[in-house]
Amino acid sequence: MAACGSDDGGSDTPSGSGDSSSLGTLEEGQLKVCSDIPYAPFDVMDGDTYTGFDGDLVNEIAKGLDLELVVQDSGFDGLQSGLALNSDQCDMVASAMTITEEREANLDFSEGYYDSEQSLMVPSGSDIASIEDLDGKSVGVQQGTTGKSYTEENAEGAEVIAFPSDAEMFNAIKAGQVDALLQDLPVNLEHTKEGDFEIVETYSTDESYGFAVKQGNTALLEAVNEQLAELRDNGTYDELYNKYFSTE
Repeated sequence: MAACGSDDGGSDTPSGSGDSSSLGTLEEGQLKVCSDIPYAPFDVMDGDTYTGFDGDLVNEIAKGLDLELVVQDSGFDGLQSGLALNSDQCDMVASAMTITEEREANLDFSEGYYDSEQSLMVPSGSDIASIEDLDGKSVGVQQGTTGKSYTEENAEGAEVIAFPSDAEMFNAIKAGQVDALLQDLPVNLEHTKEGDFEIVETYSTDESYGFAVKQGNTALLEAVNEQLAELRDNGTYDELYNKYFSTE
């Protein structure tokens, strides 16, 4: 988790911002963010507004750095591989991305901002009650994700079908093209609100999401971490977390 940060000192320039050109952003005065949208409840476009848990945090970070937020919808595989950042499509990736050693070979991650679990979702009334029941069944996963890796390692005998996006996965299970979906718990929970589906199992995988920047851009990485710490200190992080994940 983020380390403690200092309180806002009341200056006209937000803490951690300074001269935007010193942050190594592609365009002075802008923070260009790539995200695989939609991926509710993390990454959502509401009209022209980038929202969801990631989106709201990123808006706060950009505001704290006194930068204009520019958002680009990008495929997840290019985000997690480092292609989007290394080809200068954006300054930062915000896409519910788990911090892994493999990804850290190509990306620099912020402090973790969300701890997640994987989950198995099936149509209500399915005879699939656990990952062991996937033997001989088809299960949808998202290309390039830790959910795909977990499924391949643990769903013995299953036909694992990878899709480019969550939207395509969800359309596939609605159309009966796959028997189950295995992916991040909050995303599957959103789908249970949209159709006759249920979560039958969850898996603790010690995953933590981080925002990613191009390797070597320590100025931007440190600034993002400072903003995350400040959002925790001033209560904004808790407000946003409860907005999306409170069970009360």
